[in-house]
Amino acid sequence: MLFKDKPNNFNPKFEVVSCFIEVGDEILLLHRQDNKPQGGTWGVPAGKKDASESLEDTIKREIFEETSFGDDFSSLKYFDKVFVRYPTFDFVYHIFHLSLKEKPDIEINPTEHKDFLWKTPKDALEMNLIEDEDECIRLFYSVARLS
Repeated sequence: MLFKDKPNNFNPKFEVVSCFIEVGDEILLLHRQDNKPQGGTWGVPAGKKDASESLEDTIKREIFEETSFGDDFSSLKYFDKVFVRYPTFDFVYHIFHLSLKEKPDIEINPTEHKDFLWKTPKDALEMNLIEDEDECIRLFYSVARLS
């Protein structure tokens, strides 16, 4: 479950970064390998932050590791963070946005993902998404479009 405000007794086990990579009206979605946690679901590039990394360095590393893309981060922007509570642990989830002019060449890391697609956020909401990804899409696209 996602929270905008830090819940009582919130004890984060780690921090996760994610990024909406957007070209036109579509975002990049990655299909998780079946043997991964929440396997077979779709999500945006994301991963755990190492203790010595900045948030920005973490998301750049994760995007590169998962897609082999790392050419142009000039429009990378931090959006917000949410607090995530699962039954057995809590974590902080940081959301970034990267707007690109054209779709980059994507080479997914086969140890983590098995496919990728470009979909509109609305179409993405109809997919089998990783837990709480739908709420992140709604949060980002309802707020970002108003500013």
